[in-house]
Order: sequence, then structure tokens, then C-alpha cells
Amino acid sequence: MLKLNKLFYATDEQDVFSDRIEPAPDQRKFLVDCKNEIRDHLRPRIREATTAILGMDAAVSPRFRTQGSWSYNTCVQPASLPPQEIDWDFGVYLPVHVWEENGPPHEMAKAYFVLVEQLLEDLCRKNGWKLISGKATCIRVQVAFWAHIDIPLYAAPEQKFNQVMEKAALAARSGTIAMDSMWMSESVDFSEMPEQFWEDLDDIVMATRSGEWKFSDPEAVSRWFRDKVAEHTEQLRRVCRYLKAWRDHHWRDGGGPTSVSIMIAVAQTFEPQRGRDDLALEKAARILAAAITQELREPGIDGGSEDFNSRLSPEEKSIASRKAEMLAEALQQARMRTVHQESEAITHVQVHLGERIPNRPDLVEADSGAESIRSVPARQVVPPVVPATSAG
Repeated sequence: MLKLNKLFYATDEQDVFSDRIEPAPDQRKFLVDCKNEIRDHLRPRIREATTAILGMDAAVSPRFRTQGSWSYNTCVQPASLPPQEIDWDFGVYLPVHVWEENGPPHEMAKAYFVLVEQLLEDLCRKNGWKLISGKATCIRVQVAFWAHIDIPLYAAPEQKFNQVMEKAALAARSGTIAMDSMWMSESVDFSEMPEQFWEDLDDIVMATRSGEWKFSDPEAVSRWFRDKVAEHTEQLRRVCRYLKAWRDHHWRDGGGPTSVSIMIAVAQTFEPQRGRDDLALEKAARILAAAITQELREPGIDGGSEDFNSRLSPEEKSIASRKAEMLAEALQQARMRTVHQESEAITHVQVHLGERIPNRPDLVEADSGAESIRSVPARQVVPPVVPATSAG
């Protein structure tokens, strides 16, 4: 039997699978620079338009926040560039003091969406970017052939905004928390939302292209996932990245289970395998194979109101489930190979995860089998039937 763990992750090795699927530092820097330029372009112009165009009584400044996979820290390098792309979600949040039963005034939603899209047209012309219209719930800016930034538009009660920012400023002055995020180069000083206080901001609504407000809590998944990672260690985050890379390898033109559905399905019943990402991934692939065939709800996220598998048709669910099961079987069969069959084991895994699995037989180790046996869930054994006897 073999240990494949170091093909995936090893603290004493570089250029293994976890390294190869991570966005490169220069890609991250480029996207940070792009989102900062978008922020600095929109902030004064939206503030000026809040009274002139959106009909507010007093000018207010928007807030901004990175969300999605860059917030979860599960973003991966696509398997095929193009047609796949790296996505950065950058939300714009508008403090609104007039709050009706279902959010801000109805007519403001359409005006807000049109305003921001028009403001971004100027920036795109200046930088040679492409504005992609037509998405219902966000504005997309193509910043490179390999990357785009999605900009959803939100509103929340102004009073709540002020409370959150005052609390954040107080914490920053007292030094109890670091208000800057080195990971995403974000700071409260530039009107970016402090993540530590995000859950204090409720009653968030999202503007749509059609001119409606939809209730939304973009932090719900992130908050739930952070708690799961704290419970199950960083191995959970790595395994979710591996499965996203698996998805991209098989669905090069899009499709397959969404990133969020992968995260939720795996995290719900994840079992850490210390020092064995290969075993953890094998188990997670089986979990995903079962979860993807049915509705996927999580009570800890908006009370379980959303089915995170709803985008897939029954046929698509069946295909995804079968591919996930095949991944689990391939990992198991590769592990069951004997010493001196390291190359064959690697080739077997590469079929399902691609050539970003390094062809490094020296990283494959012998496994006594004890760890693998311990990883198999215990099964209840039916007690033997003991016939009645009589003494005398």
C-alpha cells in the first residue's frame, strides 16, 4: 500500500498539487491593484451621485468588500486558461437612510445599477478593460484574458453602517484587532468593510439589473465555512481546493458542481485525516458523490432556505456524482498499489485530477495500512445468536 499525501501537500516540499493550483503571487497582486482602482474610481463618484441621481437627502460614501472564494481563501488556479478564468467578487455597499418595508425606495435599485455600470464604462475605456453587460445580479469587468471582477451592488441601513464603522474604528484605535488585510490588501481607511464586524450588519439587500431589491447575506457562507475550518483544521480548506481543481479539470467549459456546493457538501461531514490529505480527499469525494444527487441545504446558512444544488439538472447531478465516485475509487486503487508501483499510482490519479499532480515517485511512500484501516468508519456488528441451553 502507498501514501500519496506528499503529492498533494507537504510542508517540506514545493511545487506539489496544493502549490500548483494556488493563484500565483503576481496574479493576486494584479487583481488587488484592479479592485483597488475600481474602488478609488467609484467611491467619490457614487458619493456625488447619491444626491444628484439617487435622490438621497445627504451625500454618503459607499463601502466595499471582497467576498466569495477570495474571502473563503479557496480560490484556485483554473485548469485551462482560457476558457476558464479567475474570478474576484468585490461588493459595493451603499448606506441608505430611507428604509421601507422591503429595503430602500424601489426606484433606487435600477438607478443604482445603471449609475455604477455607467461609471465603470469610463474606467474600462481608460484601462482597456471590457465591461460585460447582461448579468442579472452583478456587473462584470474583464480585466485580463484570464480574470474578471464581479461587482454586486448592495444597500443597508445607514444607521447600522455607522454603528459598524464606529465599532471598527474604536477597535483599531485600541489595537485589539488588525484592521488591514494583507491577504487582500484591504483597509477600513479606504472605505473597505472590516470583516471582523460584518455579522453586525444585517438587513442587506442586493440591487438587480431588473430594478428589484433582493434580501441577501453574502457573509452567511463565509461565516459558516470559517467556523468549519476552525473545527476541522486547514485540511478542510485544502480538500475543498482539490475538489474545485477536480471540477475545473472535468468541466473545462463551465458546469459541474458550484464552488459553494462543493464547500458545503464536504464541510458538513468532514473528517480530518492527520497528515493524510490523500485519505481526506478520498473520503470527501465519496461524500460529494452522495450529496450532489439530492438537495443540498445547510441550516446554519440562512436557516437552510437555499438548495445549493439547484443549478444542476437531474442528469447533471448524476454525471457529477459518478465522476466524484470515480475520483474516490481512483485514489483508493492508487493507494492499494504495491511499493515500486509509484509511477502507475501517480498516472492513475492524474487521469482524474490532471497533470498538475506532480510526476514525483520520490514523494510516494510505503503505507503499512494501519492508517488506512483506522480511516474506515466502524460498522456495527450483529451479535451472534446464542441458543438457549438448560443445565441439570
